[in-house]
Amino acid sequence: MPGAKLSLRGVTKSFGGQAVLKNIDLEVTEGEMICLIGASGSGKSTLLRCINQLEPVDEGTVWLDGVDISEPGLDLGPIRRRIGIVFQSFNLFPHMTAMDNVLLAPRRVLNEDPQSLRLRAEEKFARFGLLSHKDKYPDQLSGGQQQRVAVIRALTMRPEIMLFDEITSALDPELVGEVLDVLRQLRTEGMTMILATHEMGFARELADRVCFIDGGMIVEQGPPNQLFSKPKVARTQEFLKSVLR
Repeated sequence: MPGAKLSLRGVTKSFGGQAVLKNIDLEVTEGEMICLIGASGSGKSTLLRCINQLEPVDEGTVWLDGVDISEPGLDLGPIRRRIGIVFQSFNLFPHMTAMDNVLLAPRRVLNEDPQSLRLRAEEKFARFGLLSHKDKYPDQLSGGQQQRVAVIRALTMRPEIMLFDEITSALDPELVGEVLDVLRQLRTEGMTMILATHEMGFARELADRVCFIDGGMIVEQGPPNQLFSKPKVARTQEFLKSVLR
């Protein structure tokens, strides 16, 4: 795909002799939102972790702006600053306020004036409806609020690409909407995003492209209207029939 922001070519990953990803090819353009769908254990989370090199690939390559970031020995610090990731577990430090959780990494990594950094973080708290909660501790926040803080923490590093790994799966159903609203806002702002998600309605509404992953392979991909309404592959049809009842 000409001008791809991110490109995966033949990515393969195994754990203990068990292949989790098998020859994955994926091209992502700048500003695109891609939703990864599939059953638990299909390889979605491992794929995200391989993209920002939390897991090294066994075979294949990962390219960011034309540079192979999967090359052994590469300094991964700058890469992970450019590709942020948010997990389903919030991973907030319980002894630190929401604001201190957000500022910890950028204070250590970004060469930025501390006052400017705090103002930028406060702007994100305000944008996502959490300004009045910035000085609270994680146990004083709901699950949805904690997840939004985790998103703010990742965004404060000024990433070019955001990865989201089932970030609503640990939330009570009534809290899912407030986190999805954050993703909707990032979508309108043009953030390049790849999401592993079970939220089929959200994927159908906002994704530019949906990839169905099964057995560590991208079985089928396409625009959401096409993939959800007229899937071409029998396995995709079977999966969607089970989750769209």
